Amino acid sequence: MPLIFVNYRTNDEAATATLVERELSRVFGNDNVFRASKSIRLGSRFPQELLTAVRRSSVLLAVMGPRWLEPGGPGRSPLEDEDDWTRREIREALETGAVVIPLLVGGAKRLRPDDLPGDIEALASCQYRRLSHRNADADLTGLVDDLVELLPELGAAARSNGYRACSAASADDHGTGRDGAKDARMQARVIKHRQRGGIGNLNGDFSGTFVSEPQGPVHTGSGHLYQAREQYLGPHISDDGGGAHHVGESHGEVRQRADRNGRPADEER
Repeated sequence: MPLIFVNYRTNDEAATATLVERELSRVFGNDNVFRASKSIRLGSRFPQELLTAVRRSSVLLAVMGPRWLEPGGPGRSPLEDEDDWTRREIREALETGAVVIPLLVGGAKRLRPDDLPGDIEALASCQYRRLSHRNADADLTGLVDDLVELLPELGAAARSNGYRACSAASADDHGTGRDGAKDARMQARVIKHRQRGGIGNLNGDFSGTFVSEPQGPVHTGSGHLYQAREQYLGPHISDDGGGAHHVGESHGEVRQRADRNGRPADEER
């Protein structure tokens, strides 16, 4: 049983109806989208198949282009014919309570009640969507998202075929999901905080001290800091535990020893 019935007029936007049906079939599954020339099998009774499909569908998508109201014969609108299949399908959908969505293609104008016969006059008041061939990908994505939100059955069918909502995919791509949001907030703080020189702190999901463009000795730990005026590139000097290092400007010697209580004490000679 199809969930979506694609209604169109053959001499208007048949190619667009095919494009729409193929995209919806890709997302919702081939059996969930009905288009007459695709879905009616050889040898089947055409009228019966059409009416059965539209009566069982939850959504009728009426594809309308600029020629949808143009006369099919000399000076006569095709809608004036009660046997016009486009009209009959819309009428059946309205009577059975299906959601009817006009899809206005290109420069197609909104319908007015005066444009329509009484049995499908309600079509003019149905909320519509637009489809531009220049923006087809985005417009079709928006249509899919709307249909997913409209019917739970369509949402389940789409997710079984790998569908992900546009907003969720965008959040993952930009790292703003549950875990990425923290990184984005921290990144924003770093970008906004530009400091030349000095010492500051970062507060967020991590904390610490940063030193920007130091112009002299920097010491962020405990103990004494030594700076000499002459450059002496000597070897690393460490205590027995290998935890102290000294390289750079110095003169004389730096030693580390323990005081009477066993605590390290520095002295310079």
